[in-house]
Order: sequence, then C-alpha cells, then structure tokens
Amino acid sequence: MRAGSGAGRRNDRFTERGETSDRAESLRQEEYLQRAAQEVADLEQEIGRRPTCCVTTFGCQMNARDSEKLLGILRRAGYAISESEDADFVIYNTCTVRDNADQRVFGRLGRLSHYKKSNPHMKIAVCGCMTQEQGNVDRLRKSYPYVDLIFGTHNLFRFPEYLYRCLRGEKRMVELWEGTGRIVETLPVERRYPYKSGVNITFGCDNFCTYCIVPYVRGRERSRSSEEILEEVRRLAADGVTEVMLLGQNVNSYGHDLPGELSFPELCRRVCAVEGIRRVRFMTPHPKDFSDELLEVIREEPKMARHIHLPMQSGSTEILRRMNRRYTKEQYLALAEKIRTRLPDVAMTTDIIVGFPGETPADVEDTLDVIRRVCFDNAYTFIYSPRRGTPAASMEPVPEAQIHESFGQVLAQVQACARERCSRLAGQVLEGLVEELNTQEAGYVTARLSNNTLVHLPGDASMIGQYHRIRLDEDHGFYYFGQIVTEQESNG
Repeated sequence: MRAGSGAGRRNDRFTERGETSDRAESLRQEEYLQRAAQEVADLEQEIGRRPTCCVTTFGCQMNARDSEKLLGILRRAGYAISESEDADFVIYNTCTVRDNADQRVFGRLGRLSHYKKSNPHMKIAVCGCMTQEQGNVDRLRKSYPYVDLIFGTHNLFRFPEYLYRCLRGEKRMVELWEGTGRIVETLPVERRYPYKSGVNITFGCDNFCTYCIVPYVRGRERSRSSEEILEEVRRLAADGVTEVMLLGQNVNSYGHDLPGELSFPELCRRVCAVEGIRRVRFMTPHPKDFSDELLEVIREEPKMARHIHLPMQSGSTEILRRMNRRYTKEQYLALAEKIRTRLPDVAMTTDIIVGFPGETPADVEDTLDVIRRVCFDNAYTFIYSPRRGTPAASMEPVPEAQIHESFGQVLAQVQACARERCSRLAGQVLEGLVEELNTQEAGYVTARLSNNTLVHLPGDASMIGQYHRIRLDEDHGFYYFGQIVTEQESNG
C-alpha cells in the first residue's frame, strides 16, 4: 500500500539512531522542500498573488516549537505567513492532554470548510498529539473529508515531503507512525520571537503517569546529543537570541538513554557558557528526578532563570500513588523546602489536577496543605480530563459537584499565595527582558523578569528584545507596573 493512501500506521523504529541516517534524511527533506518551492511558485503564477499560510498551535511549549518548524518550512517554500485561517495552507498543530483541546480543534475545523468552499486552492492539514490517537483519526476521516493531510508527532520532520505531495494533488494523505528512532532538527525554523527560542533536548516520556497520554502520542524518551544541542544554541546566539528554554517532557532525565552523555545539570552549565546567551530556562522537570547538582547549577550560574516549574499534580500521597507519580507528599515538601532554603530568590510554580479518580475531600485538604506550606508563586490548576487509553480513564470518577467545590478551594488558595509572593517584590530593582507591546495600555511594553514575573512599563517597540533594570513600583497581585532605572539609581 502506498504511504500516501493513508490506510494505516507505520512503525519506523530504527535499530540504529545513526548520525549519518539522520543527516541523510535531512538532505532528503531539503530536496523535497526545493520541489515544494517550485510548486508554490507555480501556484503564485496561477492565482496572481503570493500564497498564504497559517499555523495554529494548541498545547505546550514543545508544540509551539514544532509550529516554528512548520512555519519555517512553509516560508522557505514560498508562502507568506498570515494570522488568518482563511489562508491557502492551514495547519492545526494539536494537543490532546485534555478533552477540551480536542473539541476546540474539531470546532475550528468546521469553520475551515466554509473557507475551502470559496478557495479551491486551499489545503488543510492536522498534525500533533491529537492525530496519534486512532479515535481522533477515525473521526477526522469520517466527518472532515476536506482535510488534505494528517500526520503525527513522530514524523513531523517529513513535512517537506508531505507538503510537496499535497501540492502535487495527492488526496487524503494520512501519514502516522507508531514511533521513530530519528531526531532530525536541522530543517528551517520561523521563530516567533527574534530574541528568545525553545531548544528541544528530549522527545517523549518514560514516566507513564496514569492520567497522561503523552507517552502514547509522543513515544518513549529520546535524547538529542549534547553537541547538537550546543551547536543549535550557538547558532541561535549568533542570530541574536539571548534567552533559550531547554524543552522536554522530563528534562531531568536528559541523557539517560545515551551512554556517556552529559547530565542535565552539566548541559545547563554548557549552555550558560555560550557567548551571547544571557538567560537559560527549562521546562519541565519531574520532582522524582530533581537533583542537588541541578540546584547547585542554578545557585552558581547567574544566567539560570530564577524560576522553577515543579509539577505537583496532587498533595495527597494516595492520589500520587494512583497517578504513578513515584513520590509522596512528604518527599515533595522536602524538595520544595530545599529549593526555598538554597534558592530563596527563585520563584516556584506548579501544576495541580483536581478531581482525579478516587480523590476525597481529605485528599484535597492535603493538596491545600502543600499549597499553603510551599506558597507557590503561581500554579496551573486543571480539572481532571480522562484520556482514552490511559489507566486512569477506567477508574471510578469523582462526582462533578465535588470536583467543582474542590477546584474553587484550590484556586482560591493558589491565588492567595501568588499574591503574597508577588507582593514581596515591591520596590526591588530587577532585570527584565522586554518581550512585547502592551496591548492593554498604550505607550507601555511588557517585560519578563528572570523569576517569570511580568512588569508593564513605559516604552515602545524599539525596546523589544532589550534587557533593562526595572523598579517594581505598583503591585497588582500577579504582575507589576514599573519604571526603568539607571545603574546609578539601582545602586543608590
């Protein structure tokens, strides 16, 4: 059966993750990209204008990074990037961590059918985590026949090939792999921000939390070589990037699958040493693997961001056991206390799931207790969403009324702690990176501090990408209004 006929899934688990095969694949995709560029040029002649493309991202920072690759390929092929989904090539890069993410995509796809009726040249693609679930693919096939291309997370690097074939008129291409051993990170990238960038260091996850679909849709954990990562950081720095975020589902376990590779803390040190890089972040660590060595790197390296996102998920040891998180309430508290003691200037944020199967009011009280004792600087709080194919999906659900009551309690406690932590910064002078124009206040820009706090200050677009010393004047609970100060003023 032809790969383009879209009948099934492909297993591309190579016995050898050789550098040569990855380089050969990169060259192969470059050839397809050149062919696609000719197709786009022909299309431009036919329609009398430059074709447009739009990539819409759902989900996490890794999805955002993948979307930058998709946009880079489309721009190299000759498309003009558009924010409008009434474009000639539209891609939805999807997330499937929660059910509402799936439903948002299906709802948006319905609207695209109207655009396509009025534009016979329009192509629609769906990729990302959602397409690695067979039920979603079946629904796309049955209910959305106007979708031209469906591909998954493991073969995103073959998008130049799929783009070319799509432009050549292949119909209903479904290209899904069960897994891959390849890491191809040398294709074009269209960065959203010229001054900061994500850098993938691992792909997939080996933790298998019972609620999480990621190991099934992203595959088992695979690390990039440290030299490849460092070379990418050097290229980014040479191109004006000053802040990088090292990305992985569990960055702490970086290198465990590559004998003789650097540890994650040592990789952080090497990234900090790259000339031109001023700030290094990482996302996401797992509490069970968080080492003292990493704490020392953060303490010793001024370029390491003063922010640690440490997902808790629940404060109940019993619920953590049911989640397969592999730490207890007491172990999490001990790690949080160690961070607060050794790194008093570091902001701590977390993830919390409310309503996990089996959760009782006593379990919620354990979560509230941890929130109060750690006093998180902020938290992403979610209601549990069952994902088909995960162990937790078959567990007994919590009554909806109880979930909403618990969610309200948790959210109120998180907000109280976040306000208290934010208020401690009042009057301080800290360095911020100006990221964008403030859309709510004319004549203002928004900067992000090393500890991830946002500060709004007077300024204009010329300041974007610059670092400034900022005095935090007005505390608004979760953010500040401030003023730039000179070095002399900040020392005075």
